Amino acid sequence: MNKYLDLLGKKATDKVTELSGVIESVSFDLYGCIQALLKPIALKEDGTMRDGYWLDVSRLTISDEAAVMQH
Repeated sequence: MNKYLDLLGKKATDKVTELSGVIESVSFDLYGCIQALLKPIALKEDGTMRDGYWLDVSRLTISDEAAVMQH
């Protein structure tokens, strides 16, 4: 479980859609599915934040960079 919690604050890219962002939250469900909330870094053209997306962690390529914010 700790290896998934260590994903918090890391940059990641979805292998399917190539969406990139920061992992804001991690979810564990009853059936063993582990998902991460990937929040895009880039703002919309009007300056507002983009929506985050829940994705299976197996779909993500995790950056080797340090987390953008320590938890």
